[in-house]
Amino acid sequence: MKKFRAISLAVILGLSISSVPALAVPKPTVAEIEAAKKVEAAKKKIADAQAKKLAAANQSLRTLTAKANAATALYKKAQGELAVATSLAVAAAKHAEETAAAVSQAHRTIGRLAANAYILGGSMSDIAPLLSANGPQDLIDQLTTLSTLGAQNSVALDRFKEAEAAAKKAKAEADAAKVVQQVATNKVAAAKQVADDAKAEQAEEVAKLQAVQDKLMKDLMNARKVRTTLEQQRQLALLEESQANTAAQTGGQKNIWPDTGFKGRSSSRTTQAQRDKAVAFAKTQVLARKPYIWGSEGPSSFDCSGLVYAAYKSAGLGWPNWDRLNSALYSGYTQHVSLKELVPGDLLFYSYKGTISTIHHISIYAGNGMMWEANSKDRGLLYSSIYSVKGLMPFGGRV
Repeated sequence: MKKFRAISLAVILGLSISSVPALAVPKPTVAEIEAAKKVEAAKKKIADAQAKKLAAANQSLRTLTAKANAATALYKKAQGELAVATSLAVAAAKHAEETAAAVSQAHRTIGRLAANAYILGGSMSDIAPLLSANGPQDLIDQLTTLSTLGAQNSVALDRFKEAEAAAKKAKAEADAAKVVQQVATNKVAAAKQVADDAKAEQAEEVAKLQAVQDKLMKDLMNARKVRTTLEQQRQLALLEESQANTAAQTGGQKNIWPDTGFKGRSSSRTTQAQRDKAVAFAKTQVLARKPYIWGSEGPSSFDCSGLVYAAYKSAGLGWPNWDRLNSALYSGYTQHVSLKELVPGDLLFYSYKGTISTIHHISIYAGNGMMWEANSKDRGLLYSSIYSVKGLMPFGGRV
């Protein structure tokens, strides 16, 4: 059906109109369309300028995001380096504890060696420096008779000196590295915070600009819809007006055209309750003596297809199941039933040559051989016989 509808649109040059509030002038003038174009162009200019602003802001946001990501990477790297420096400082401190224990052990060893030397006949004057020394270097400087204590004492003192020096050096280096790395980590953390704040601020600005742009684009789309609707409504009105004028000047029309195999939809989309609502709506407009105006679909005036559209819209049909078409397109957009099977609410079509493309009028079947119709500018909206207009097509259209 979509394919059929597209082909019909191309053949008949009818354009559908979206469901929008009725305009004050049913058949818009060229001046009104030009005015709508100017409004649309002005809104487009504003929207384009705002789009440039938004694009620049988004570019700035991308740059700031890249900087924030780089700062985050540096911060993570600094955290890793700090963790390594901290680990080294902890290891050095542990090593210092271990060497301190070795120093204590060395002192005990020296004490035992001194005691043994005394027991074996050594002089106390030889041992005194061992007991009063202020450190390994002092001990070595003072001991002139170290060899009397034997090779074991010499080895113990050498190890003690090396271990203590290495531990102190490692601890000092590790502590210094940790301090330096902590400063570096704090610095990159501060840089990361600045980058994150700048990114967040720019993201907020982008969000504001995006909201403005969305509003402007909505305004532009509305302006474009108004302009498009005016153009389509004018084309639709001109087409139906032309078809009706041609029909009025065409002689030899049959009361009912023969059926040459016309096809419509395979099924209907409405219930009888909905069809009854459409009939009731059409009846109300006719009894209110609403005028006939080309291109109008209510609420104050109608043309023939405008009355059909408004009637079924009032019954609850809407896009995409129901749209504003011209008379000929409605014939292909409904399920065909024979004239003997008509029920209230079915649509009737009138053609000046018995073909779909020359359908110029449409009405709503009221029952008992009667119809509700928007007839013409001269006669207005009527309750009339379905045979009062020449060129009745041999089928009805069930919506």
